Amino acid sequence: MGLLDTILGRSKPVRPDLDQLFAVPSAALTLQAATGFVPTGRGSVCFAGVEGGTFARIQQDVRELLDADTGRGGIPVEFGRDSYGYTWLLARQPADDTAALVNDLHAVNTLLQDGGFGPQLLCSLIGFRDAEGRPLALVYLYKRGTFYPFAPVPGGGEKRDNQLELQVRAALGDDLRVEKDLGRWFPVWGAPGL
Repeated sequence: MGLLDTILGRSKPVRPDLDQLFAVPSAALTLQAATGFVPTGRGSVCFAGVEGGTFARIQQDVRELLDADTGRGGIPVEFGRDSYGYTWLLARQPADDTAALVNDLHAVNTLLQDGGFGPQLLCSLIGFRDAEGRPLALVYLYKRGTFYPFAPVPGGGEKRDNQLELQVRAALGDDLRVEKDLGRWFPVWGAPGL
């Protein structure tokens, strides 16, 4: 960062630290103890799709890597697009194996980043539910290197449970690097894995 950047108020962007995802399994234990939310075994990665052979090959590599255990009962990954044109990859693991789910999501992010498509990565999320069936996601913002909770109100509509999100932030503040800027806690309505 140079003098001109300092004068103009520009800051250096935070470098993504994909290894932050490995803190989620222990954070899941904290979350369960503090709020009663347990992992669902579902998680997803969102990225802006790119046309071209290289990107298609990386997508195929991701599918082959994560579908390697389908012959032994594993669930194949699913790719889909949302209404904004972003691509979502949905991965599933047993609900009690958050570490395996995190490994899958980390592998996807790493393959895309190493293939030169890091700028297309938007977020990863891990789904949770409580005894009442309320959904919650821990969302990892790739470009910020931080997490935030997203808690849609069940029953349709696009409403968030802000009180629950703040409660989760307080519970996980020591376990995860939580995004401080609440304006960056973007809603991910209808995200696979939620």
